[in-house]
Amino acid sequence: MYNFSKDGIVVSTVLDARTANKEGKYPIKIKVYYQRKPKYYSIGICMTKEEWNKLPDSKSSESKKIRQAIESSFSLVRMNVEALAEKGTFSFNTLNLRLGKATGDTLNSAIRAKIEELKNEERIGTMQFYQTTLVMVEEVGGKDIPFSTVTVEWLQKCERLWSKTRSISTIGMHMRNIRTLMNEAKRAGVIKESQYPFGKGLFEIKTGIGRKKGLTKKQLKAIFDYKSENETTNRYKDLWIFIYLCNGINPTDMLKLKFSDIVDGEICFVRQKTERTTKNRKEIRAVVSSQLQTIIDKWGNKPLPDNYIFPYMKGHETAIERKAIVRDVVKRINKRMKLIGEELGIGNITTYTARHSYATVLKRSGANISYISESLGHTDLRTTEAYLASFEKEERAKNTNLLTSFL
Repeated sequence: MYNFSKDGIVVSTVLDARTANKEGKYPIKIKVYYQRKPKYYSIGICMTKEEWNKLPDSKSSESKKIRQAIESSFSLVRMNVEALAEKGTFSFNTLNLRLGKATGDTLNSAIRAKIEELKNEERIGTMQFYQTTLVMVEEVGGKDIPFSTVTVEWLQKCERLWSKTRSISTIGMHMRNIRTLMNEAKRAGVIKESQYPFGKGLFEIKTGIGRKKGLTKKQLKAIFDYKSENETTNRYKDLWIFIYLCNGINPTDMLKLKFSDIVDGEICFVRQKTERTTKNRKEIRAVVSSQLQTIIDKWGNKPLPDNYIFPYMKGHETAIERKAIVRDVVKRINKRMKLIGEELGIGNITTYTARHSYATVLKRSGANISYISESLGHTDLRTTEAYLASFEKEERAKNTNLLTSFL
């Protein structure tokens, strides 16, 4: 009945015939279609398919009232879509905020809307993190936190309470989730610029001191040479080595690898963490060294193109099931590597240690930071520089000792 399109966003009126009510009628909705995904907004009126087909030409007073109601709702959605598109800030979340749908101008509902959006996009890890953020803000502010309540003072209160049981780094990550939603609320016009609580001179998110530690070549050699009488320990040690040798690959990306991802002697993959957030898919390539090939041959599936390299995914799992599998494998790797670390006198070793070690070994060996950045899948050199910054103090201390090594 009504249609509008701007910058790849399509708004239309539809009879949502997916599910009928008890009277055999269907809801009339405003459909917004963007990036191959639809979002429906009900206007509170239901009709049969026959009534809907007759509606445009019907001259009855009731039909005129319904058309006016549809036009009014359509115009409201269109106006907000157009405004967001012109500013280049359109997303379903910002549209929801402007329309007041599923938000009620509260931080709680905005987080729930974000959780639903992430669930639909199968970004389960981020979704679960926002679920924790929701629990944490409700610990402080209850079930109904208006955006107007989210002030510098309120955020400071959250920080004080959360710091009793959580690290600075963890608090910072949840504060960034809140900041993301406040940014969307500001772009949507739900809050004014003067109400925005983040920034210099306002609430500044603290960053924890990095605890990342890359292993030395000597420590890595000890791990490579380590042999256990327990086959399970050897398996998860080898998976840890695979992470290290395969450009510090994230365990999620490792378990998603298929034999078809091996091209001309290289493993080719895109980081799940960034594939949805960057305009250009950044493919990472890791050479299949003899050590990598040995691990694949020993612990991998039969080398058929459609087979996963490692036998953990089947291909029919839901996003939540895939996340659970990854967490289980990471838990198993970390458990075995902790035991190895204790036995070798290295300390606690995790999957993160493998990625950090990959970066630091290259850095200490003189590799160009641009190459390290590309290998890690970072989209910005500044990300790599920040990533490596926590290792610099250790290097400075070592070099300082060289100044007096003759004493």
